[in-house]
Amino acid sequence: MVSLFTGLLGQETALSLLTQAIRQQRLAPAYLFCGPAGVGRATAARQFAAQLLSERSASDPPEGGPGTINPSLQRRIQQRNHPDLLWVEPTYLHQGRPVTVAEAAELGVRRKSPPQVRLEQVRDITRFLTRPPLESPRSVVVIEGAETMAEAAANGLLKTLEEPGNATVILLAPNLSALLPTLVSRCQCIPFKRLSLTLMATVLATQGCGEILNAPVILALAQGSPGQAIAAWQQWESLPPDLVTTVNAPPQTLRAALGLAQHITKALDTEAQLWLVDYLQQLYWQRQASAKALHAFEQARLHLRRFVQPRLVWEVTLMAIAQDRGSRF
Repeated sequence: MVSLFTGLLGQETALSLLTQAIRQQRLAPAYLFCGPAGVGRATAARQFAAQLLSERSASDPPEGGPGTINPSLQRRIQQRNHPDLLWVEPTYLHQGRPVTVAEAAELGVRRKSPPQVRLEQVRDITRFLTRPPLESPRSVVVIEGAETMAEAAANGLLKTLEEPGNATVILLAPNLSALLPTLVSRCQCIPFKRLSLTLMATVLATQGCGEILNAPVILALAQGSPGQAIAAWQQWESLPPDLVTTVNAPPQTLRAALGLAQHITKALDTEAQLWLVDYLQQLYWQRQASAKALHAFEQARLHLRRFVQPRLVWEVTLMAIAQDRGSRF
């Protein structure tokens, strides 16, 4: 069977299931695109939404036969300005209003906690689905980061999934256990998997990011996800140059550990610090294979997520690293 999807590598099972659903017109009211971020879930969701919205679309009639999507419709979906498509992303709260990750970066918001899909956003979904589609035979809702929903938001979405009306809801999440079982039970699961190194190289080269293949720590962090590799590379490139030089070398003394802790907390917000914990944990493991360092960074991640004072967290962590290094050399 020829897939209706293009540009997605290594996801044959997922694309086959979606292609059959479209061609046989056996569409579920809700889908769960389950798998790691950065392997094509969002791209597949856009292309799936385009197929669903293209059927008998008043403004974008299909051209070139079944399965062919009008380029103007593709652009509208890419830009998320189709009246029958609602794309929901996790948000931060800034001055009492939700802002997306991209908006937070533009506003220079210093992030203190991970973004999440909020109850008010779920209410927006309910309101969106109460009206009939304007141009297409159905409405489509895509929820990125569905695993970030708090219990109240998840319960609110559950009521919507019970009676979505003339609509299809697509949830993107890393695994089944990340969502309430009651939500999972109302969705058809579409599995997405991590890519081999060969496919990773192909995707990264296509995206003009081939240099990442020479960054073993970044590749290890990505774990078969081209999107995560690119995001990690961009995060690394955004670090202040003087900090890059400093963090690449473990602190030799307690005084150096205290200075590095101060440097990190002044230069980075909490979200960036959490990423740096992951990076340094991988870096130190590759260089030293130290179980004590792994444990120190695990504790750092835990304390940062619990809003312990960041400088104190880094001081304790880096002092433990310096002491461990001194005891072994």
